[in-house]
Amino acid sequence: MTRTLTNEIITVAILGFEQQKRHIDSRISELKAMLSGGPSEAAATPEPRKRKRFSAATRRRMREAQRRRFAKLKSESEPPAPVATPAPPKPKRRITAAGMKRILAANKKRWAKVKAAKAPPATAKKAVPARKKAAAKKAAGPGPS
Repeated sequence: MTRTLTNEIITVAILGFEQQKRHIDSRISELKAMLSGGPSEAAATPEPRKRKRFSAATRRRMREAQRRRFAKLKSESEPPAPVATPAPPKPKRRITAAGMKRILAANKKRWAKVKAAKAPPATAKKAVPARKKAAAKKAAGPGPS
């Protein structure tokens, strides 16, 4: 069952909730009065005031007056210390060709030592003369192409 809320129902609901709020506020003020021993009226919270609206001309005058006050304060104060300009950043350093060659040579030397340390000791093999290598290739025939 759906009930439609009309303006009358909403208005009555608002009035009922405001009445409950006033009742609760009065009870709170009575309890605060019991705690402090003062009158209950002083403990009630006042209604918030609406903010006053100013015309455009009034706002303009207020703005100009504030600017004059700020300018006066600024002129009376000490002049600011000059801002030190930061030194320009150093140019990025580049490595020379000779320096790069030295680095590459050192890396090759280092990796050669690492590989030599990992490799097992080589067994002594007899050197095969070049003539025998050529004869072995002919006997094997043409390789897969």
